[in-house]
Amino acid sequence: QLQFVESGGGLVQSGGSLRLSCAASGFSMDYYAIGWFRQAPGKEREGVSCITSGGSTNYADSVKGRFTISRDNAKNTVYLQMNSLKPEDTAVYSCAATKDCSLRIGVPSWYRGQGTQVTVSS
Repeated sequence: QLQFVESGGGLVQSGGSLRLSCAASGFSMDYYAIGWFRQAPGKEREGVSCITSGGSTNYADSVKGRFTISRDNAKNTVYLQMNSLKPEDTAVYSCAATKDCSLRIGVPSWYRGQGTQVTVSS
């Protein structure tokens, strides 16, 4: 099955850090832009960060300066380093190949994984 597999979520206190991983399964991610998304209970899914095939990055205003996205094509994996976590970062985080890195709602995406839960306690 062609999809991403996310890992690295967990429970962390406010101010703490987590590193999420997004591993491509069954295909090469080399030529795709890859986005991280999150969905909190009762809210719509939102784009958090994205990295193009060339390494350009984009971040939602809410995470700028705290989150860093990177990719390792040799490992077929994208990472999201999350620092200074806040309770409002609590959500299920998923990744997907995306048509562009604008983070706009409705941009086509593919191979989304099941997601990993991130819970930040106050």
